[in-house]
Amino acid sequence: MSEPRPSDRHDASQPDDTFEEIVGEETQRDPDLAVIEAGSRTLRTYAGSPQGEAVPARPTDPETDKALRAVEQELAGRWGETKLEPSVTRIAALMDVLGEPQRAYPSIHITGTNGKTSTARMIEALLNAFELRTGRYTSPHVQSITERISLDGSPIEPERFIETYEDIKPYVEMVDAQQPYRLSFFEVLTGMAYAAFADAPVDVAVVEVGMGGTWDATNVIDSTVAVVTPISLDHTDRLGTTPAEIAGEKSGIIKQGATVILAQQPVDAAQVMLKKAVEVDATVAREGMEFGVTSREVAVGGQLLTLRGLGGEYTDIFLPLYGAHQAHNAAVALSAVEAFFGIGAEQARSLDIDAIRKAFAAVVSPGRLEVVRSSPSVVLDAAHNPAGAKAAADGISEAFSFSRLIGVVGTSGDKDVRGLLEAFEPIFAEVVVTQNSTERAMDADELAAIAVEVFGDDRVQVEPRLDDALEAAITLAEEDDEYAGAGVLVTGSVITVGEARLLLGRG
Repeated sequence: MSEPRPSDRHDASQPDDTFEEIVGEETQRDPDLAVIEAGSRTLRTYAGSPQGEAVPARPTDPETDKALRAVEQELAGRWGETKLEPSVTRIAALMDVLGEPQRAYPSIHITGTNGKTSTARMIEALLNAFELRTGRYTSPHVQSITERISLDGSPIEPERFIETYEDIKPYVEMVDAQQPYRLSFFEVLTGMAYAAFADAPVDVAVVEVGMGGTWDATNVIDSTVAVVTPISLDHTDRLGTTPAEIAGEKSGIIKQGATVILAQQPVDAAQVMLKKAVEVDATVAREGMEFGVTSREVAVGGQLLTLRGLGGEYTDIFLPLYGAHQAHNAAVALSAVEAFFGIGAEQARSLDIDAIRKAFAAVVSPGRLEVVRSSPSVVLDAAHNPAGAKAAADGISEAFSFSRLIGVVGTSGDKDVRGLLEAFEPIFAEVVVTQNSTERAMDADELAAIAVEVFGDDRVQVEPRLDDALEAAITLAEEDDEYAGAGVLVTGSVITVGEARLLLGRG
């Protein structure tokens, strides 16, 4: 494992010169805007290329595409991600017959309600910056199933995905035959991820839970770092009806002697997490106490941050993502990586600032306030619960100066749809309700009935087909010269966002 470099004071003479030159070139513009523009462009010079191909297209080779579709069809024939039998019995049996691949590398385990995938991507980018081979397992995917398993910052190649499935398939069938229920879709994918990481091999795995914690299929790893992003109400039929109950389930990822990186939480959820940490002799680092966001400014293409980590302060961080929630995710990710390297507990030092800047500046998070079209601007955000919708609404209001915003909303039927719509009501001039192509999608007419109660009849349009909904929203945004600065936000579900991304030519 490569040792992280101690923090050296960066010789900023050349970037400072560049900064001054850019400001000088912008004398015809508002001075404050010129400084922000210059800061963003200067900090981008620290960045390498963005992380891999975040959302891969279908394989170009017909035979590979055919084989991948066959694997997808076999996986789809299993229990879906919303049908659960709460135990880790089956996944533990699979790990046993595979030779415990999940114990071949250390791991960072992430739970919470919102922000898990973005935080995982940031952690991965930071670890890559210190020359560690990484495996990342996240869910759900935006467009391609191969996104869920990443190696060194890029989705696993389709050929390797197929090969991994074929390699473990006999063992999956063996476990199926021994258990009352077959392994689920998510359990098989988890087994594939852990096997792929061991085969690579990776130096560290970054693993996002699917749902909950204690009985989540990912929870057969013994992570030295447990990350808990903000907890709010979601999956209440399975996890509990209060933040405290949900925290009780999610606290199951905290293992004996681990370090817990705890994002800002509701008081009752934080109490549950702290109690669990005491029970297993874990060390806790709390956002707002041991680490946090010191300062944040909107910048062109993202935001400029100063973060306080476990090892000190990290200044001039450019993050090419929008919203205060992403700044907080960045603080959590940084502290998780510091904890992984033993900083704050075993060692009193900082990570190399240049590596940190370069990593953050290269982060991508598809479907999270992602701009996929201009004139008019179309933004995608995978918010699917009220807390996520509130974060997205705040983020788009802060980062974009739309004169008028049209919403395209397609949700799943098992979500707090009214709460989500209420979070968006203040920022949507009009909303086009629709549905995605999956069985979980809420019927567009049913969604419209709730939307009318929230927005009023004159602000709601119904277009059951997503392509028609996108066209209608773009037409509304373009229809009047008065609203030349209008935009469109597509939201409500990761699936809706993924399908919209394909329809808009980003697949």
